[in-house]
Amino acid sequence: MTHSSADIRALLDRHGLEARRALGQNFVVDPNTVRRIAALSGVGPGSNVVEIGPGLGSLTLALVEAGATVTAVEADKDLVPILAEVVHGMPVRIIEGDAREVDWNTELVAHESWQLVANLPYNIATPLVLDMLRDVPQIQSMLVMVQLEVGERLAAKAGDSAIGIPSILTAYHGTARVVGRVPPTVFHPRPRVDSALVRIDRHAAPPVEAARRDIERLVRAAYGQRRKMLRRSLGDLVTPEQFAQADVDPQARPETLDLAAWDRLARAVEAT
Repeated sequence: MTHSSADIRALLDRHGLEARRALGQNFVVDPNTVRRIAALSGVGPGSNVVEIGPGLGSLTLALVEAGATVTAVEADKDLVPILAEVVHGMPVRIIEGDAREVDWNTELVAHESWQLVANLPYNIATPLVLDMLRDVPQIQSMLVMVQLEVGERLAAKAGDSAIGIPSILTAYHGTARVVGRVPPTVFHPRPRVDSALVRIDRHAAPPVEAARRDIERLVRAAYGQRRKMLRRSLGDLVTPEQFAQADVDPQARPETLDLAAWDRLARAVEAT
């Protein structure tokens, strides 16, 4: 039921199209990979799934095969009629447009709980995941395929070399982990890097007390000068007394702090 490499090439040739680098398009041409993504996402009969960047429908078909109902958001107007042809008669609703501009409250009103399952375009993956976590609480879990480096950042913990702003902001909203790795050979065209499968399960409520905006302000300031000690990068925002109140070493560097430490620091700043 899912596309093979020959199917993808035939669809592109028949319509005189090629993958568009500007849109970050890399089409999955391996049925085992899309079935693996569907399985890792946990979708099944009764699942309501958002798919961003469905392209020619490889993953869409695997999600339908698993029993899901899919809302697919595609920005490439040339691919939309091909996708509609591929999924004709299936429980798939297609929205033509940029996922960053979709009114999700309107589009997801039919159900309280959704899952995001997607092979995300490399060029928008990080901001899109963070925006969806912040703005679309209806999405309770995500299984996204992203560039390996991006996946490692999303799931990184304090002390990991990959930790950064995306790691802390993701941890505020949910638990992220890399659940698989995907080689370039399953894509057309082939990217130059491996991809990661990242699963994010949303917290029922944030695990910390400070507001995201207050944590984010400190995190962005610190990681903007990540080679410096916190007392220097946050010198205009945090006093020595506030570092002490938060039990955060002002000589530490940002990559050593976990979400709980950023929470203490943000609350200390806001309290005085």
